[in-house]
Amino acid sequence: MTDFTQTIEEIKKELRETPHHKGTEHYIGRLRARLAKIDDKIYEASSKSSGGGGGYAVKKTGDASVVLVGPPSAGKSTLLNKFTNAESKVAAYAFTTTTVIPGMMLYKDAYIQIFDIPGLIEGASKGKGRGKEVLSVARNSDLLIIISDVQRIDYIEKMVQELEGSGIRINKAKPNVLINKKIIGGITIHSNIKQSLDDLTIKEIALEMGIKNADISIKEKVTIDSLIDSFSTSRVYIPALFVVNKIDQRNIENTDYLKISAEKSIGLDNLKEEIWNKLKLISVYLVQPNEEPNFDSPIIMREGETLSDVAEKLGTNFSEKKLAKIWGNNAHFPGQEVPTTIKVQDRMQVRFL
Repeated sequence: MTDFTQTIEEIKKELRETPHHKGTEHYIGRLRARLAKIDDKIYEASSKSSGGGGGYAVKKTGDASVVLVGPPSAGKSTLLNKFTNAESKVAAYAFTTTTVIPGMMLYKDAYIQIFDIPGLIEGASKGKGRGKEVLSVARNSDLLIIISDVQRIDYIEKMVQELEGSGIRINKAKPNVLINKKIIGGITIHSNIKQSLDDLTIKEIALEMGIKNADISIKEKVTIDSLIDSFSTSRVYIPALFVVNKIDQRNIENTDYLKISAEKSIGLDNLKEEIWNKLKLISVYLVQPNEEPNFDSPIIMREGETLSDVAEKLGTNFSEKKLAKIWGNNAHFPGQEVPTTIKVQDRMQVRFL
């Protein structure tokens, strides 16, 4: 893998020494874009060298995947053992977990795979403590639980910084920027929203990110960083929950973080429910022909998906279905006949026609 360390340090030095004002905005934008482009190259090289995974090879199964992220000895292994059938080694010293340990949690019909990864330390996004391999597992998850203990609550914010430094955007949506690449014609910018960035800055950033000919439609207010994110190939957008563990050891107040004690099983039921909600999971129940509506055959879906998505998940025998009967949530009357374009609701019962 190419070593970009010297180039990165030179760009960061230039950023520190460049005065920040409207006149230098386009130049600063170019420098930040150059850093992001290097990040893209590093991630692409890492993915190729590790067979596409960018780090630890982890097989995902189940309806969703959750990764426990936190400093060493934060109680991640204890939490995994309480939630799943895993047997992650537990000890009161750092770096007990040296590999990725998966476990499966069954909750409300859903099989949720939870990964215990080695403790994340400061500098992980730069490769310290096998940080890049650890972060690669986090990048491929459906949800992050960012966890620390009552003695190190400030580590939660430090973990967020490490994750953001590796291109993981937490509890954020991808910027609403559409890029329609062309063969010729240069860069054309379209936006009905008054932007704080001028067209020159936007074009300079796009060019630095390798976009030379394109229609760029910006449908929200953007900053230099969010615009770069919209052009980057290495950014991922993942929801997260923030958890403080070991609350049995010390009383804490004035925090919006979820509070648990994995060892004493305090707050774990609430955490499970929060995981379910944050993943936006719902249970849909399949009803066979000539069968009364029941809750015997669940299939796990996501909020916003349709009956067509359910049919697709069931396989080729159902993927062509255009109509269904539904009971329960979203049905105006039992057995209502509906097109498969309607969105699913939790505990909906459905029979495909």
